[in-house]
Amino acid sequence: MFYLKKYSSIGQLKQEIIEYINYYNNDRIKLNLKAMSPIQYRAHYYKT
Repeated sequence: MFYLKKYSSIGQLKQEIIEYINYYNNDRIKLNLKAMSPIQYRAHYYKT
């Protein structure tokens, strides 16, 4: 991620990192998590 794009400021880089962490934890779908995002999988696990 960091090597593919040039950032004009540290603030812009920080914002991109925050957005990526949010995507990684909340939106990405993993097949080994029964096609759920990590947050959905944890919520499903704790319900059962």
